[in-house]
Amino acid sequence: MHNVLTVGLLLGSCLMSGMELRNTAPDTGKDWPAYGGNKAGNRHSPLTRINTENVRNLQVAWQYDASEKPDPNDPARKRGRAIQCQPIVVNGILYGTTPELKLFALKAGTGEQLWKFEPSKNDRLNSNRGVMYWENGNEKRILYTVGSSLYAVNAENGQIVSSFGTDGRVDLHEGLQTNLDHDVSKLSVTATSPGIIYRNTVVMGSSVSESGDAAPGHVRAFDVVTGKLKWVFHTIPQPGELGYDTWPKDAYKRIGATNNWSGLSLDEKRGVVYFGTGSPASDFYGGDRKGANLFANCILALEAETGRMKWYYQTIHHDLWDRDHPSPPNLITLKRNGKTVDAVVQATKDGLVYVLDRDKGTSLFPVEERKVPTNGLPGEHPYPTQKYPLKPLPLNRQVYTEADLTDLSPEAHAYVKERFLKIKTDNKFAPPNTTGTLLFGYSGGAEWGGNAIDPQGILYQNVNEDPWELVMTERASLTTQKNPVTAGNALYTANCAACHGQDRRGSGPELPGLVDIGKKRSAEEIKTLLKTGSGRMPSFQHLSEKDRDAIVAFLLNRETGPATVASAPAPAATNPGGFPYVPAYVSKVWQRFTDQDGYPGIKPPWGTLNAIDLNTGEYLWRVPLGEYPELTKKGIPITGTDSYGGPLSTAGGLVFIAGTRDEKIRAFDKKTGKVVWEYQLPAGGFATPITYEVDGKQYVVIAAGGGRGQKIGGNYIAFALK
Repeated sequence: MHNVLTVGLLLGSCLMSGMELRNTAPDTGKDWPAYGGNKAGNRHSPLTRINTENVRNLQVAWQYDASEKPDPNDPARKRGRAIQCQPIVVNGILYGTTPELKLFALKAGTGEQLWKFEPSKNDRLNSNRGVMYWENGNEKRILYTVGSSLYAVNAENGQIVSSFGTDGRVDLHEGLQTNLDHDVSKLSVTATSPGIIYRNTVVMGSSVSESGDAAPGHVRAFDVVTGKLKWVFHTIPQPGELGYDTWPKDAYKRIGATNNWSGLSLDEKRGVVYFGTGSPASDFYGGDRKGANLFANCILALEAETGRMKWYYQTIHHDLWDRDHPSPPNLITLKRNGKTVDAVVQATKDGLVYVLDRDKGTSLFPVEERKVPTNGLPGEHPYPTQKYPLKPLPLNRQVYTEADLTDLSPEAHAYVKERFLKIKTDNKFAPPNTTGTLLFGYSGGAEWGGNAIDPQGILYQNVNEDPWELVMTERASLTTQKNPVTAGNALYTANCAACHGQDRRGSGPELPGLVDIGKKRSAEEIKTLLKTGSGRMPSFQHLSEKDRDAIVAFLLNRETGPATVASAPAPAATNPGGFPYVPAYVSKVWQRFTDQDGYPGIKPPWGTLNAIDLNTGEYLWRVPLGEYPELTKKGIPITGTDSYGGPLSTAGGLVFIAGTRDEKIRAFDKKTGKVVWEYQLPAGGFATPITYEVDGKQYVVIAAGGGRGQKIGGNYIAFALK
């Protein structure tokens, strides 16, 4: 199956002013039937029973304990796991997932469990951010993903729908093998975000590895009733398809990723799905993928029933910075001079907001294409221009300057300045190098929680201000006769260094350090995790057992001697067409740029909540989001923290959001940005809240699952007025 194309429209931009916006889909607000609230992804509710006048009276209405006892005999389940799920509510029934990815149904007014479905223990445990609902007459189903399995479960009784796929599930490897010379069946393919359903078609993105062993990131559609594959859109074009000439010949056979991991939105009237894609593998070096690399880092519109492409808009050419699109687009309708213009809004990891015509894919605000540095690593081909939207202005700082150095204390300033002066970076598109660069756009800007837009056209977006340090190293230099390395070291470099760094230091809970992994896990546990994967970590089933043993020995410092140069996997430059793809350069250091105490090495705010009037592209307010209590006690103004999980807008004049390190959920006044209510959760709410109504009472629910380097939780907590 191939991309089926209409006219490709790209790069046009026109200035529009006097815009008014309204929500695209009428919604009573009694339910929360889809990821993002509705299929347009607005994360807005028309409910008003909870409002600025009475929100201070919110209290806990019920709690559901979704936690499960760790399994000491299963390395992937030995420790407690977090929850990132944004549940849905349909006809007064709430559906969500546990940390172990069991699916449950509750009475949404009381939290009483109706049923629980347990998936196969053979499925790996990945992060799950939501589920899908479908009904046709008396038939009602929940679809959700565990590992590489897409399950269909009866929404009324929690029983598997055996007629779907093979015994109730579809393998997400299906549709990825076309025209490839290597077997994808053992490569890591999961889905952290739910797909989206149009009539009897479910459209699915996927999460794959970010290294040279990445599976293709093609977007696919399956029949909701039978589970049969309906179409495949090749995100890395194959011969004869539009965009094929933006890659080297046969790149599609060995380079993977370019996937939609963050979810999709749907215009049901048009029958069109909209989504963003990520960068190609491997992150940070593209010497073997010369060109603009369509359809990586694109906003795309496809016909939901056929997969025919309506248009595309590439926001990053030849990505060298891992600037994926981190959340589903948001669909809105604008008015200008009495005429309506349907639009797509996409926020990015580097803090930009694109507003595009929904039918044409052209920008409704001015965007400049500017020259950028091209002094890349040997063999690299940095793209000579990149996009700069002029409105709205960026959500966060784009370049880390000396004026931005932390002023938390004289000691912190001096500590950071010494390192900053060695690797300061003057352009956000500076190509990675072996000296080091400082950049935003990995866990900065917008994140997977998404944003909210209300009918007045106000965009609410939480933002991280989080600089990272990247240092590259030549992989070939690790395997010369003068510097031979062990087989385990070479295999680690090829498969693991892209995330954890060549130095194994990692960076925080997202990319944990592995220097002392032997103090936390046994050799058998590490070996099992390499085979199964867990959370963000992909599985490495494609490696032989001997190779996995070698990596374990390297991580535990048990290797007995250096390997010969020939025993190490060859760099891709000397192995054209080979798989796994092994880049000539890999990351040596990939870590947050912090002071000596672990706080961001930049002046606060470190996390903000923003309100932008998309009628004009102007900001209404920007306030810190979250705090470090120990700093506040010292008299330091509230700094904000990084946040993971998105906002919820309501017609009651409120924005609800959790996601911060201080483990609170807050309500902000939409007009002023002032905090008007807050509650200390038992564990971090690293998810997006929802709201709905049952028997005339409005509820707000958040998954307090913890994680991200902090304590683990396991509760879904519902709030209502006293």
